[in-house]
Parts: sequence; C-alpha cells; structure tokens
Amino acid sequence: MTTSSTSQTRCTWCGTDPLYMKYHDEEWGREVHDDSVLFEFLILESAQAGLSWITILRRRENYRKAFCDFDVKQVAAMTPDDVERLMQDAGIIRNRLKIKSAITNARQFIEVQQEFGSFNQYLYSFMPGNQPYVNQTGSTPVRTEISDAISKDMKKRGFKFFGTTICYAYMQATGMVNDHALNCSFR
Repeated sequence: MTTSSTSQTRCTWCGTDPLYMKYHDEEWGREVHDDSVLFEFLILESAQAGLSWITILRRRENYRKAFCDFDVKQVAAMTPDDVERLMQDAGIIRNRLKIKSAITNARQFIEVQQEFGSFNQYLYSFMPGNQPYVNQTGSTPVRTEISDAISKDMKKRGFKFFGTTICYAYMQATGMVNDHALNCSFR
C-alpha cells in the first residue's frame, strides 16, 4: 500500500507517479459500460502486450490522436496507408502487428456489437449473473477462468493481442473485476 498526503491508501502497483496515481484513483477498477470507453481500453491494453502499463498510459493522448479519438468505425476503416503513417508516429508504440491488430480488433468489435447489441453485453455475458466481480481474496491473479473464456472466444472471433493475461488486465481496468487491495481507499 502507498499512502498520500491526504491519508488515502492506494494499491502498491501505482507507486508515487502522479499519472499512475490519478489513473488508479479515477479509473482503475471502476465499472465501465460505455462501448466507446471499452473500445479505447481494447486498443490500449492490446498495445500494452509485453510492455508496462505506464508506458502506454504516458502515450494515451498520442493513441487518442492516432486512432481517431478511439472512434471504432473510423479505426475499422483504416487502410494500409494509415498503417504506414502510424508506423512513423513516435507518439505510439510503432509495432506493425499491434497497429494492424487495432484495426482488425475494431472490425471485430463492430461485429460483436451487431451480434450482441453492444460490446458491453457481450463481455458481461461471461460474468456470473452478468455482474462485475469483487475480489475478496486479497491476492491478485494474472488470469482467471473467465478471462480464459473471454480471451478464447475473442481469439476465435479474430481478435488479436488479447490473450488471457491482457484480458484480465482489461477486466481490471474496466471494472469487470475489482482487484483493489482490501484496505485500498478506492476499493
């Protein structure tokens, strides 16, 4: 646990970096049901694969600009020329496979929306009682049976860079699971 000057206790992972603390306090573990925000985190979490979250968090606004304010339809319509342009963008991770996966994932995201009515409904169809899970164990896993199932289904649907560990981080980020430490003020 880390404690701020206002006597709030935080999960230790956010340390003392102001950007990380703000993300922890205002976003991480809070329920998100808005498809546009869910798409943003899909792009960001997929970009994070193999990197630290703070690396992506520091580039978040660059990703927002590069990927059309995370407008799923605009990203889905990107072309090979856009991929080449993004490969020159020093503000994002210039990994061709990750850039191409963002476009592929946008197209799959739209297909899921059409099939389920929303991406949110799709995700919560995997959750017991269609509800978020509050972890009461005091330990934080890197994957669960639910993240395994979501990741496997998304892979079958053609999503890229969304294995079970990334899926679980996505679930934490969007509040599908509350993994704040038991004594965290933001639980």
